Amino acid sequence: MPETVHVKNMGLRGVTVADTKISFIDGENGILLYRGYRIEQLAESSTFMEVAYLILNGILPGRAALEKFEEMVKAARHLPGYVIENLKNLPRDAAPMDVLQSSIPALGISDPNLGDDTRSANLAMAVRLLALMPVLVAAWHRISQGLEPLPSDDTLSHAANFLWQFHGEKPDAEIARDLDTCLVLHADHTFNASTFACREVVSTRAHMYAGVCAGIGALSGSLHGGANARVMKMLLDLEFEKDIQGWVKKELDGGGRIMGMGHAVYKTMDPRAKFLKGMAERLGQKTGQKRWHELSTQIEEYGIKAFRDRGKTNILPNVDFYSAPVYHIMGIPFAFMTPIFAISRVSGWCAHIIEEKFADAQQKPALYRPKAEYVGDYCGLIGCEYEPIEKRQG
Repeated sequence: MPETVHVKNMGLRGVTVADTKISFIDGENGILLYRGYRIEQLAESSTFMEVAYLILNGILPGRAALEKFEEMVKAARHLPGYVIENLKNLPRDAAPMDVLQSSIPALGISDPNLGDDTRSANLAMAVRLLALMPVLVAAWHRISQGLEPLPSDDTLSHAANFLWQFHGEKPDAEIARDLDTCLVLHADHTFNASTFACREVVSTRAHMYAGVCAGIGALSGSLHGGANARVMKMLLDLEFEKDIQGWVKKELDGGGRIMGMGHAVYKTMDPRAKFLKGMAERLGQKTGQKRWHELSTQIEEYGIKAFRDRGKTNILPNVDFYSAPVYHIMGIPFAFMTPIFAISRVSGWCAHIIEEKFADAQQKPALYRPKAEYVGDYCGLIGCEYEPIEKRQG
């Protein structure tokens, strides 16, 4: 009999549940790899479409393969009419992540590959999800404002087309490029909560849309993707605060948290945060919104010092800390910051779903079914005695 591993109330930290070839994290040294490539090199030199191809297919594409992939994504950018009508019937104040999660099954209904569980069919579904997630988020932003969704512009890149459909005007080229880099940085992050949710669901042989729907639900939580929105709320609350050091001390002394600082895996600065920090500074200077970078760096400086004074030497900014001001400068309301995270992470989710479904037999885990330790009422071996409702108190 295999030995039972008891890891109670620890969120499965330190428990290996499956093999993966998609991404790797060295938290002690701040290293993140996609399919073996350093995130720094990809962020500097690659595009999101190239990285999505790499994550889904395991290799960097040649020029012809990349152009074909981009054309496939562009061809899939059209939302079905019934999905648009569904969006128009929703309350205008519905949370964007809830709208996104509720719309994914609707997209799946009309996917011609939904009943085909081959690798090629799953790759085709992944391309459609990659193409339609940004269109869906932009459409809801417009509809929630009482406006009509805009058609895609196939002359624009993936990131630039999203900004066009979201804002209703053609984006600045530098800002579009920066958003593309943000998508690269968020594309995958091993077995985080949302990725594990995707893999757990499809381990039942559920289809890709069911897995992605679960991933979106996990990402919506404030301890996962929702953290960037909470960072921006913090920054907005502190916009005119003059004593940031005093605020940090008061917050920590009262048992509060500094949103966007600390990470479950990294013991040094999140390598993605380094890129976003520089991006926030440059975009702030470009747009006349330098306050957000200045405020963030002040909170970072005083926060690190305050944590170290309390004996916590590894509480440093994570990806949410600087992605929040970057998206804010781009004109993204904080309620839509986590959906943008999902627009990128869907590439990783789909790759993990495919890996879960088609890994080698020696590597493929069985249906996920962890064991729980029962700590409730027991009443001996025979169980508690059932009493008719007439005899119960209360």
